[in-house]
Amino acid sequence: MPTIYLETQINAPLETCFDLSTSIDLHKISTAHTKEKAIAGVTSGLVKLNDFVTWEAVHFGIKQKLTSKITQFSRPFHFRDEQQKGAFKSFKHDHYFETQNEFVIMKDKFEFESPFGPIGKFFNTLVLTNYLTKFLGERNAVIKEYAESGRWKEILR
Repeated sequence: MPTIYLETQINAPLETCFDLSTSIDLHKISTAHTKEKAIAGVTSGLVKLNDFVTWEAVHFGIKQKLTSKITQFSRPFHFRDEQQKGAFKSFKHDHYFETQNEFVIMKDKFEFESPFGPIGKFFNTLVLTNYLTKFLGERNAVIKEYAESGRWKEILR
């Protein structure tokens, strides 16, 4: 199963970073390029344990829907979202937050499996792992920007 690890250093309070990461509204901003929108479940505000969200977005020129559920939640240190229904065979996305010196270290562990057996594995290697790494990195850059600039106040009221 392919796994993506990312680490982002943020100069902001731990709780702010965590809450921005659980924000549906910030997620929509960070994924505007894929026209991502929440269409069912929690569609604005912050997610918490057992919440689900159905997202609609355009990836690879195809409109897709994906439902994920928050299956673990320990504010402000960790949460996990897992696909319930969608294009992947499965995925688990762990979000970890810790303070080191004056910074927050935000860590992502994204494990996924594509359908279609050997063809899916080939697609993972050739395209999907790089695509998802860039997608998650862009999202983390938006979280960092909002947390460090004070723009978090536009999202977390």
